[in-house]
Amino acid sequence: MATVLIVDDAKIIRKGIRNIMENLGHTIIAEADNGFDGIEKYKECQPDIVTMDITMPNVNGIDSGVDAVKHIIDFDEDANIIMVTAHGEQDKVMKSIENGALGYVLKPITGDKLRTAIKKLGF
Repeated sequence: MATVLIVDDAKIIRKGIRNIMENLGHTIIAEADNGFDGIEKYKECQPDIVTMDITMPNVNGIDSGVDAVKHIIDFDEDANIIMVTAHGEQDKVMKSIENGALGYVLKPITGDKLRTAIKKLGF
C-alpha cells in the first residue's frame, strides 16, 4: 500500500480523505492546510501519493494547489499528485495536469473515486 500526504484547507475534507485512504489500506504520513505547507511536507516525507485541493488560500506566494503542484514536480518529477476539485474548475485541472499532476477527483469525494484514481497510479 501507499503513503499519502493530504493537502486541503478544509479540515473536514482532510478528515474524509484520511478515512477513505485508511479504509483502502493506505497510510497517511502528513497533512497540510495550504499549498506552501504541502510543498514543505512533501520535501520532508516524500509520500507515494499526494491529494491536492485546487483552491486554497494564498500563503507565501503559493496561490493554489496548481502552483504547489509545479513546486513539488520541480523537486521530484516522479511525484504522484491527484487533484481534488469541484465542478467548474476545469481550467485549473488542466493547468495542474500541465504542471505535472497525474489525475483528479471531483468532489464530493468517495472511496470509489479515490480507488480509481489511485489504481491509475499503480497503487
